[in-house]
Amino acid sequence: MASTWSLSSWVEAQRERVGFALQVFPIETAEDPVGRMLSAGRLAERLGFDAFFFADHPAWGPECWVHMANLAATTERIRLGTGVVCALYRHPVMTARLAADLDNLSGGRLILGLGCGWDSNEFANLGLPFPPVATRQAALEEAIVIMRGVWGEEPFTFQGEHFQTIDSQVTPQPQQRPGPPLLIAGGGERVTLRQVAQFGDACQLGSFGLISGSTSSDDIRRKLAVLRQHCDELGRPYETVLRTHFTGWLLLAEDASRLEAKVQRAFPEGIEQRFSGPWAGYAMPATVERAVTFYRELVAAGIQYFVVTTLDAADEETIYLLAERVMPAVRGA
Repeated sequence: MASTWSLSSWVEAQRERVGFALQVFPIETAEDPVGRMLSAGRLAERLGFDAFFFADHPAWGPECWVHMANLAATTERIRLGTGVVCALYRHPVMTARLAADLDNLSGGRLILGLGCGWDSNEFANLGLPFPPVATRQAALEEAIVIMRGVWGEEPFTFQGEHFQTIDSQVTPQPQQRPGPPLLIAGGGERVTLRQVAQFGDACQLGSFGLISGSTSSDDIRRKLAVLRQHCDELGRPYETVLRTHFTGWLLLAEDASRLEAKVQRAFPEGIEQRFSGPWAGYAMPATVERAVTFYRELVAAGIQYFVVTTLDAADEETIYLLAERVMPAVRGA
């Protein structure tokens, strides 16, 4: 099996330096949220981010594929990622079609982030059942098999427990072959990280409970060791998987006093009241110095690429500080 694995062009491009991508989700912005989100995407290209990611929450946020298409037409270099598409919200053939069209529209810049979903309320909004996590994980695996199949050279048929398709083929095929790179989110050690090793071009871990159950760089280091073990068992070179990390909501300021004022404006009710339970740690207020230390520690643990969420163009200070102060310092280390 080892000889069948190869680096995607995206993973290959990230091997020489630590990569950074930006993600915004404009639910906090009262005035022109979509315009601000798209402006942030164009700003991210100008500031040298590798990619701009969009969340997939069609029940309560802007539809990711529509707005990625806008940025595909109004940017030239920056990659466009889904962070992440829920495999159960759309039939896999429809997801494969959207991904192929976006990849072609952007000139081969799509990063397809996938997950099995977590928001039971959104499933209800969409009129979908919310099965147990093991069932959702199995459905994600079937979805990947179907998407890879319908991007192929011949019509593809699949009869699974969760999804079926007969004689399907997506044409035109995506520009990236054999398909856009797949980023699989989550840190489940028994199933999800095995799926990454078997199917993914990249993993995605995080330092708060909801995304991967990790809260420290030691947790991240342990999960990467599990990923390496799964790769070894499959005969896959560990280096062919890009090791990415997701930061929930970053708020940056030059010093502690300015940071305190920013946090008070963003969370007048208090961060602990806003984000608790599995969301604890989602918001990350930090000075530039603290952010540099945080990301350097994760690089030392084995992370190669960061997807950083912040508020949209309403918080340009964070975006500029991340690009001009934090990213060079982390890469320089």
